[in-house]
Amino acid sequence: MTSIAAAISAALLETDPRAKVMRTRALVRAWRKGDLAFVFDVAMPDAPGRPERPELLAPGRMPKRRRGGSDRGRAALWHALAHIEFVAIDLALDMAGRFGAEMGEGFVSDFLSVAADEAMHFALIERHLQAMGSHYGALPAHGGLWEAARDTAHDVAARLAVVPMVLEARGLDVTPATLDRVRAAGDSRGAKILSRILDDEIVHVRFGSTHFTAVASARGESPESLWKILVSSHFRGAVKPPFNDSARLKAGLPRSFYAGLE
Repeated sequence: MTSIAAAISAALLETDPRAKVMRTRALVRAWRKGDLAFVFDVAMPDAPGRPERPELLAPGRMPKRRRGGSDRGRAALWHALAHIEFVAIDLALDMAGRFGAEMGEGFVSDFLSVAADEAMHFALIERHLQAMGSHYGALPAHGGLWEAARDTAHDVAARLAVVPMVLEARGLDVTPATLDRVRAAGDSRGAKILSRILDDEIVHVRFGSTHFTAVASARGESPESLWKILVSSHFRGAVKPPFNDSARLKAGLPRSFYAGLE
């Protein structure tokens, strides 16, 4: 029987975007059916496979996206969203594969579920891009999204604090405004995609906050205090408003966590 670690590693190393989506969906189905052994006999790669395109640029070199309803501006927005979701597949896979032996089968199931969601999100956005006459890889993309995984590979608490509880929580804050702009532009299909992503991301952040709280409690630490320490140590940006307090609260991230860091 194939191990869960081997299946996750193979999906992480896949370079073709569509093949990565299919591998991820297949391994999640196999895990749910009991066809993969809970064995961690393969180390996770330091970096996942990436296609030749898009070109990955440092944040400071990324071209500014123009606001407005031009076809080029719309394509740039959806391309950026596609890249975020593509990297999110690997972040969720790495979470399950790197820390699953330590955290247990429930943890693995939760983050493989996240990976399946992110694969679905990417596929929806890629299809939407194609309907605009574009595709993933047509534009440059942010090259720093994997840094959070690299910087927290040593500690599950740090990974949970930064990836679901900062990066994905930020999606809860910014997606509603993006959704409003997409609706105002008359893009009903895009609005449905973003609404689905927002609902799913609340669940993803809740997975992160629930497992983080359990880890903190097991270490005899206050979850809020430990989170602030780890974010200050391992997150390279700033936790800044505006905050979607209601969505964050649904996700198990009350304002008492991030008050004072903004």
